Amino acid sequence: MAHFNPWHDVSRGDNLPETVTGIIEIPKGSKGKYELDKDSGLLKLDRVLFSAVHYPAAYGFIPRTYCDDKDPLDILVLCSVDIPHMCVVEAKVIGVMQMLDQDEEDDKIIAVAAHDVSVNHYNELADLPPYMMLEMQRFFEDYKALEKKHVEVKQFLGREDAYRIINESVKLYEETFGAEHQQA
Repeated sequence: MAHFNPWHDVSRGDNLPETVTGIIEIPKGSKGKYELDKDSGLLKLDRVLFSAVHYPAAYGFIPRTYCDDKDPLDILVLCSVDIPHMCVVEAKVIGVMQMLDQDEEDDKIIAVAAHDVSVNHYNELADLPPYMMLEMQRFFEDYKALEKKHVEVKQFLGREDAYRIINESVKLYEETFGAEHQQA
């Protein structure tokens, strides 16, 4: 019997790369590091964050994408309400945070909830209050520090770079997983 896996069986969105589907693994404010168990499709607790920090935005992945770190493409979704675990959200892409995690590229797409009027007027990173990007950067640089792991945020880039990264992750997904997982 085939089982449903959110990574492979949910649409990545109808208006790529401008708007994507985000599947939320970690709600904003969480200290739990949850992630999709790739085999079962269930959500697992990877660990509890070891430092006094919490996720600055809803965090998850874009289905049917694949990156060099062997995971789907990460996404941070800004929204005025808490988005629960495994919720599917239509997200408007506004930029990308490029970072290195243990010397491995680990891009994070930054988006806003498309159906939240309190944030969906943001069209690019420059529209955000300045503290938001700093908060994201500090979180990702700090949360692994007490685990003695090195994370470096290299730069924030705009929409066009985010679109390119999304398209590359779709292409890599299709090359890696083949026609049986391609979106209709």
